[in-house]
Amino acid sequence: MAASDDMPKTQPKGWTPADSLGHGALKGIKVLDLSRILAGPTCTQLLGDLGAHVLKVENPKTGGDDTRQWGPPYVSDADGNRSDLSAYFMAANRNKRSIALDIATMEGQDIIRRLAAEADILVENFKPGGLAKYGLDYASLRADFPQLIYCSISGYGQTGPNSSKPGYDLMAQGYGGIMSLTGDPEGQPVKAGVGIADVMCGMYATIGILAALHHKEKTREGQQIDLALVDAQVAWLINEGVAYLNTGQNPTRRGNEHPSIVPYGLYETSDAHVILAVGNDSQFRRFMEFLSLEGLAEDPRFASNPARLQFRDALNDILIPALKRFTMDEVIAGMETRKVPAGPVQTLDRVFASDQVAAREMAIEMQSSAGPVQLLGNPLNFSRTPVTYRMAPPQCGSDTQEILSSDTPFAER
Repeated sequence: MAASDDMPKTQPKGWTPADSLGHGALKGIKVLDLSRILAGPTCTQLLGDLGAHVLKVENPKTGGDDTRQWGPPYVSDADGNRSDLSAYFMAANRNKRSIALDIATMEGQDIIRRLAAEADILVENFKPGGLAKYGLDYASLRADFPQLIYCSISGYGQTGPNSSKPGYDLMAQGYGGIMSLTGDPEGQPVKAGVGIADVMCGMYATIGILAALHHKEKTREGQQIDLALVDAQVAWLINEGVAYLNTGQNPTRRGNEHPSIVPYGLYETSDAHVILAVGNDSQFRRFMEFLSLEGLAEDPRFASNPARLQFRDALNDILIPALKRFTMDEVIAGMETRKVPAGPVQTLDRVFASDQVAAREMAIEMQSSAGPVQLLGNPLNFSRTPVTYRMAPPQCGSDTQEILSSDTPFAER
């Protein structure tokens, strides 16, 4: 979003003044969010960033979304009092208002049905069948609200022998196979450093919802979307999964190295680690020039990528000591000059201090009810319908009275 004369230029790209609330590609779309933790909230935050109006339903008996208690760190107010805004919760819950409801009560169920009557989308991540006892499952709501898009997220999906089992990100990473590919070849399988099974499932959910919205626009027909953490994780196997399906051979865990490209991975220099991604033979020749090892580019063992794959260990026996003669900065500068992909392994302090992150506005500040909060930016950049950061993550139930007393509960204030 380009800054205008009346818009502070220090605000993030998605900032909108009070009289511009609700702008974005999904302006006017109403989302009833019954999800918690990460997969569902990731999806609904993305929808909110795109302009949708999101009502987050939280159970007051449990203190709301589980992740409100997943800290420290938490946001504290000016007096030092801890709020229920943990960093984990804030990562996936901006652009939402919070309503505290106990759906185990008739009153709570009636309110959900009233809100569902107005909603375009409902997102939930209860165990399959868990909402049926409240009359809030898809089968129960479909008859009265045939245009409702009902997105169900669970560990293993609505069908299959494991459908009744609970699903957690770590379980999905293990069951779906990605952990078997990750980690040192001689060590334990390793999960990704963040909840990638949850996040990817939330992204798939967003894609599915947008497709269902397009279908609804043409037919006025809603539908259920059935998503599983494990399914999303299996889909995330990409080339390794397809290679197994076509060969029947389990891939070898290679740590930071690539199964199909050499050299491609993490290497130690004299002062730090550097990432090298030598993707073709001409890049390899230029890399060898930098190391003053031009003869290796003509060696039949290393002249082509298939050969380098076969003689991976022999090549690494040469590269590892050769790279230790240089600093990380020297390697990166030398590779940039020769147009060979290379880069650093940055800690988060360096990530968020970088000019690139600042230029892309991937760190933003918002004002919450507990005080200013620092959040990650949305990576989408639109030329006509930019993402908007309208509301900081809410405290549990902070909007309950306003929503319940309004004739237009989804309207943002």
